[in-house]
Amino acid sequence: MPIKIKYNDNGEIYSFIRDKWFEKTPEELVRQEIVCKLVNNYGYSLKQMEEEKNLTENSDRGTGKASADILLFKSEKDKIEGNNAFMVVECKAENIKLTEKDYFQGAKYARWSGASVLLVTNGKEDRIFEILTDKLPFSKRKIRNIPHFNIINDNEKLQEEFDKTTTMTRDEFVKLLMKCHNIIRNNDKLSPEAAFDEISKILFMKIRYERSNNNKIFSYDNYKNIKGTYKETGVNKPAYQQLFELTKKEFEKDNLFEKNEILKIRENSFESIIKELQIYDLSNTSDDVKGIAFEKFLGRTFRGELGQFFTPRTIVDFMVEILDPKENELICDPACGSGGFLIKAFEYTREKIQQDIEIQKEQIQKKYFGEAPKIENLKKITQEQKNQLDEFEEKMRDKKLIEASQKEIDELEKELILSKDREKVKTRIDKLSKTCIFGTDANPRMARVSKMNMIMHGDGHGGVHHNDGLLNVNGIFEERFHVVLANPPFGSRVPKDLKIEEDDKYKDEEKKEYYIKKYKEKYIEALNQIEGNIGKKLVSLYDVGKFSTLTEVLFVERSLNLLRPGGRMGIVLPEGVLNNSNLQKVRDYFESKAKILLITSIPQDVFIASGATVKPSLVFLKKFTKEEELEYKEISEQANEEVNKEFKELINTKNRELKNTKDKEEKKKIRVEIKELEKKKEEKIKKIIKENFNYEIPIAEVEKAGISTTGAVIENELEPLAKEFSEYRKQNNLW
Repeated sequence: MPIKIKYNDNGEIYSFIRDKWFEKTPEELVRQEIVCKLVNNYGYSLKQMEEEKNLTENSDRGTGKASADILLFKSEKDKIEGNNAFMVVECKAENIKLTEKDYFQGAKYARWSGASVLLVTNGKEDRIFEILTDKLPFSKRKIRNIPHFNIINDNEKLQEEFDKTTTMTRDEFVKLLMKCHNIIRNNDKLSPEAAFDEISKILFMKIRYERSNNNKIFSYDNYKNIKGTYKETGVNKPAYQQLFELTKKEFEKDNLFEKNEILKIRENSFESIIKELQIYDLSNTSDDVKGIAFEKFLGRTFRGELGQFFTPRTIVDFMVEILDPKENELICDPACGSGGFLIKAFEYTREKIQQDIEIQKEQIQKKYFGEAPKIENLKKITQEQKNQLDEFEEKMRDKKLIEASQKEIDELEKELILSKDREKVKTRIDKLSKTCIFGTDANPRMARVSKMNMIMHGDGHGGVHHNDGLLNVNGIFEERFHVVLANPPFGSRVPKDLKIEEDDKYKDEEKKEYYIKKYKEKYIEALNQIEGNIGKKLVSLYDVGKFSTLTEVLFVERSLNLLRPGGRMGIVLPEGVLNNSNLQKVRDYFESKAKILLITSIPQDVFIASGATVKPSLVFLKKFTKEEELEYKEISEQANEEVNKEFKELINTKNRELKNTKDKEEKKKIRVEIKELEKKKEEKIKKIIKENFNYEIPIAEVEKAGISTTGAVIENELEPLAKEFSEYRKQNNLW
């Protein structure tokens, strides 16, 4: 039966849980409102709840101040027996802004009472968290809804609810974007790719407007007001085109749009889309929701014609996890497509920074307030635990301690802010976003889409360029990167007669000056890769070009060249590169430059949804350190000297026989024998090198990689493999 707030003639408010009347303070009002909400909307019983539960009652110190506003148990029995609570509710007055201190205090109470869920509310805003007991003390993650009573005793359903943190919102956003896409397809008759371009423009118009207007939603009503203002000021251009001009100006340095670009849709299509999108405030929508929704929308739109530019998410996640990029490491994808590897590497590293900040915040809290014990059963709390909790609560109410700790936490949290000024690097996130992520793609649309995709995921787009991935550009040049990830185009060849031309030179003099100032002599050397080779064949820049002109083969060498000594790379390759006898010299070359960390064979199914038709492997290499390079060179030279000496007389004898023989058949026979001797010599040299430069090469074959031929989600054997390799890497000190 529903309950509602009750007042008496004295203006007091009724507590259903304590069956008493209390002064109607702002905080008490919020508490009774949330009690009604829990009963009426979420199916809980008043018998499951306790208010003002004193966690330090009867302590030696006598103050007894550590009390939770509301404790909610899974059952009345749990409450009576003093078992762990299910949820802690921390209430604040409506006019109080929720702060980190409130979450921290609530998380402390949740830990003490063994609760899984924390709800912090001021009546206007509810913040709900799952308490992560297997992580750092008081770690939490935001969840979308208060779990309903009918699922709290079903662990599987409860976990599903916790995991809906952003998944539901993402899926809703994707559906909405597809709906907007269809509006354009139906009204304006554009191709899927062209319609995507228009949606992207509108999304960035919305982002610009909401950033520039104190997070005011870019709604249809606001657009009508802008339209009216433009009419009054006599602007000739339609309002929606004028707004796009402002957006182009805002993102001018990002090269997202061409200078003469306009919206290629009717105004009524634009207005329909604005109406659909107005439920989202993109400036406050999390990067996770925005980014993954945009990425899914991107994949659905381009699957087919441009499918080769999309690496499945399960493969991206696995490859990034294997290479384990760290803060301050430089990361590059020389064939970045839609930006999947760069985005994952950015998010992966950002999460490491966030985790480090959380650890430091915990240390600050411990420094000022100490640490409280976890209590398994409220009825069995010891006197010592009560005293510890009481002492902690006293500190938590000390304004000087609160202010001092909050000041340090505020300074720490600034490290997670991305500065608006693209040139300034003030924070740890600034450094990651503005100086560590680089990519290039030869397809202009994909280079642009990659930038947009990265902005939606939280940035890092400044290092992405439209350029041939085999040529240097801006910050992408030899021996610069700690980590390289790539899924280059398969099966195509670089024409043998393709030459480096004047058009390949970087012509933006202003930017050249900027990069020379930034990277100094190294950048001038990098430019020489093109400027010093005008008129020469592109494949001549690569050692393996003598053996093969396959694009994927050239990209392996390109990736190795981009790595600094000891750097590591992961690349998606067709299995032919690993087992085709015609490519043996290519494999020998790569093994002379890097150690193989891991080879993972994956099902062909994985890339079918992206348009690929060959069975792929994921190959991970670690470029030789200077010491390893020297060691390999010495072993190689010694092996060559030893074996050449052994075969020298045999081969010389055969060459003399060849010279002295005039019989054609005999000459043919001797040439075959010489060739066999050369082959044996090479094999013996390789055998000696492998024996003396010996290391283990892990090889894994995966039958299920998380994605089916249709793109559906299936079992993913890559996840446990990544964990297994992580342990192996640490045990063997691979890096």
